Amino acid sequence: MNDVLLSVQNLSLGFRGDGGFAHILDGANMTMRRGEIMGLVGESGCGKTTLASAILGVLPRTALQVRGGSINFDGTDMLVDTNAAEQESVRGRRVTFIPQDPFTSLNPVFTIGQQIEELMKWKSPRRAPGASRLPPIIALYPRARRKIDREKVMEMLNLVQLPSPDQLLKKYPHEVSGGQRQRLMIAMALLPEPDLIIADEPTTALDVTIQAQILGLLRNLATDRGVAVMLTTHDLGSAYEICDRITVMYAGQDVETAPVGEFFNRPTHPYTAKLLDSLPDGGGGMIGIPGELPSFYAPPPGCRFQTRCDRMTEACKTRPPSANAGPNHLVRCFHPLYPTTAPAEKESLA
Repeated sequence: MNDVLLSVQNLSLGFRGDGGFAHILDGANMTMRRGEIMGLVGESGCGKTTLASAILGVLPRTALQVRGGSINFDGTDMLVDTNAAEQESVRGRRVTFIPQDPFTSLNPVFTIGQQIEELMKWKSPRRAPGASRLPPIIALYPRARRKIDREKVMEMLNLVQLPSPDQLLKKYPHEVSGGQRQRLMIAMALLPEPDLIIADEPTTALDVTIQAQILGLLRNLATDRGVAVMLTTHDLGSAYEICDRITVMYAGQDVETAPVGEFFNRPTHPYTAKLLDSLPDGGGGMIGIPGELPSFYAPPPGCRFQTRCDRMTEACKTRPPSANAGPNHLVRCFHPLYPTTAPAEKESLA
């Protein structure tokens, strides 16, 4: 499909630890279209951040062991070794990142302006990939490009509604509020003019009022600029507010992908339904999910939700294939809550 920007297929990876090999991702799948906002949701520890980090290529190579699968970004398999210039043109440029905690994401000993200038020196869209192979300490930053980059920085700071950008650039990170720091993170993610932004729970450290402002800002920027956004979150309210589609992760496996309306009104996988039932209702009550996440060192075979599922049968000891539960609605379950049919073709994952 021509509008598919990112396709993660059957990705399996893990880490060596004191307890043996931890199977963190087990055949994870996800696709994203250009310009859409995809929510990646699930309990804490379900593999959301690991999947995002694998796409970004920021997991330590000494710890990461890929057991299979692919991460295809606009025709390039990001797990296959490519030349340095090609990697540089994608990670940090075409794919950028908004961190979870804006309070620890900026260096406290440099001004905000110095840190943004360093970003633009290396990741400005006006810098040719691999243009300079000089050591970073003496790499050149031409005056003409510096001037244009400065203009773009001021334009972006105004776009994300930061007041007095000239004065802001002279400040240190501790001199601005949490909401302003997160707006800075969004601006810095947008400055390289990316095709995809990965936002790792970007509103967790903010109060409710600022959360709403940041979510609205992300939605508007995605709409106006055609940037795809992957929002990893455990907050289903945030996902409902801005996402086009939602992928549900459980213990390193994708279990359901659906348009946001279908996700909330017609959950088809038993885990999705239990996840929604665990939200507080109008009377302040909620229903927890019995049991715990399985051990990543010794996960059960097949569907990893089987140990907590009241529909579990012997068939669940093998991984369920993907099935259609409606238009653009996929589920992996032998005993779904609603009827499903086999996907007609692989591209239906999009």
